[in-house]
Amino acid sequence: MPSDAETPAPVPVLDVRDLRVGYRGRDGVVPALHGVSLQVHEGERVAVVGESGSGKSTTAAAVLSLLPGSGRVTGGTIAFRGEDVTHADEKRLRRLRGREVGLVPQDPMSNLNPSMRVGPQIAETLVAHGLATRSEAKERAIALMGEAGIPDAGRRARAYPHEFSGGLRQRVLIAISLACEPQLLVADEPTSALDVTVQRTILDHLEELRAARGTSMLLVTHDLGLAAERADRVVVMSQGRVVETGPALQILQDPQEDYTRRLVAAAPSVATARERAAGRTAGAAPTTGRPDAPTNEPVLVVDDLVKTFSVRGHRGQVLTAVDHVSFSVAPGTTTAVVGESGSGKTTVARIALGLETPSSGQVRVDGTVVETARGSRRRAIRRAMQPVFQDPYASLNPTFSIERVVDEPLRVFGVGDRASRRRRVAELLDQVALPTSVASRHPGELSGGQRQRVAIARALALSPRLVICDEAVSALDVLVQDQILTLLSDLQRDLGLSYLFITHDLAVVRLVAHEVQVMREGRVVESGEVGRVFEHPESDYTRALLDAIPGADLLT
Repeated sequence: MPSDAETPAPVPVLDVRDLRVGYRGRDGVVPALHGVSLQVHEGERVAVVGESGSGKSTTAAAVLSLLPGSGRVTGGTIAFRGEDVTHADEKRLRRLRGREVGLVPQDPMSNLNPSMRVGPQIAETLVAHGLATRSEAKERAIALMGEAGIPDAGRRARAYPHEFSGGLRQRVLIAISLACEPQLLVADEPTSALDVTVQRTILDHLEELRAARGTSMLLVTHDLGLAAERADRVVVMSQGRVVETGPALQILQDPQEDYTRRLVAAAPSVATARERAAGRTAGAAPTTGRPDAPTNEPVLVVDDLVKTFSVRGHRGQVLTAVDHVSFSVAPGTTTAVVGESGSGKTTVARIALGLETPSSGQVRVDGTVVETARGSRRRAIRRAMQPVFQDPYASLNPTFSIERVVDEPLRVFGVGDRASRRRRVAELLDQVALPTSVASRHPGELSGGQRQRVAIARALALSPRLVICDEAVSALDVLVQDQILTLLSDLQRDLGLSYLFITHDLAVVRLVAHEVQVMREGRVVESGEVGRVFEHPESDYTRALLDAIPGADLLT
């Protein structure tokens, strides 16, 4: 009988060793992964974290042989339950994908067929792997939708993806990924586009389903707080390499590498959870060095604002998107409007910018009513108030050079001549910490963080008093997000800017805002100074938003 010392170690479900991946370009193969090694054992949850470009999604794609374009594995091995599948043929890969390894991708809309009903898309997976006949698969698809938490599954199975919310579409992808009861689940940023409360609900349900089946999981995310909360072990990646690995709580509380410490420090969810765990009192000094709130007349006043929309296909039925909302923004301060999708926060921002007309109530900028302003007063409002939107690529003309993007407001308002505008562009790029050399480049040649800096530079071109940021950092990874938030804080201190900050992320609010308005279903359910709202929330909904911040349970 063999001794314990001779008992062989269990074979990992996934064993990646010295993995190297490259992409073929004009000048040869450009390496993307440099010797990545990781393991996932039976029933284990392993999270891979890192900023954009760290190689985490490339690692996940390589596991399933789904590398895009010219991507190729150039070295190392990928073993599934001891079998080398690094260069498996298509027949083996068809069985591996879906049946043995399930995938929950990031964007549900681009991963579901928009012209096909949801139920048949789930059933198709079962039929393709020979696990059910078409009639059996139809019934099983409805059952899987119910297990994934989709209400009224029998009826919703006949709906199309566009008829579902983002959270429900993500549940459909979870149902597809678990349909064949795979032994390993690869979840690549499965909730990054969702509100924090929806994110928590989805991940809780995914964990219940995973635990019930004993499925192992490889979770890819840029959110270290989320990784630590949802994984047993964390693998930290940077520039195509593994820089640190260890138990999740240890990585969160005692990171050993400088890069990991930067990730922890930059994660708003972790910073907010730490402050709550430490029992930070209301009115404590903010973490980003915000100025004390001045007492001057408000830059922006939102007064009893109401906005209704007619419901298409339901004559006479009205949806109230904004329901008697009032607040103000003092000079040199930040007021955040926070809430889930559908809360009405973006509609408030669009009305403030003059892009929507209120049904009643009014918005005033420097005392002038936005809706009724005409001629020179309208132009003055537009100069005083500028937007920064969520997607810096969609909001910048891809055919323009960066110089033309940034000086466009100057040209529209007839400010200066060509030489003075060029000097102003150089000043603006310097203000947002971009080299003047980017002026001749195009948006597609810049990273997401650089593009957002360009969007901010454009917003500052006319020296506005108020900048409206609509989810301006939600599409960025934590390190870039931290850089942009620091930049906005520095600009506020140096230029006296006021911000209306629209976001679904209360963790970000804690770092940047003086005042917060919490919205739900068109109404403000709580408002006040940020420290007070965070430490002593009065609304159950605010408490739910705070409790949904990833990592909060680990540090409280």
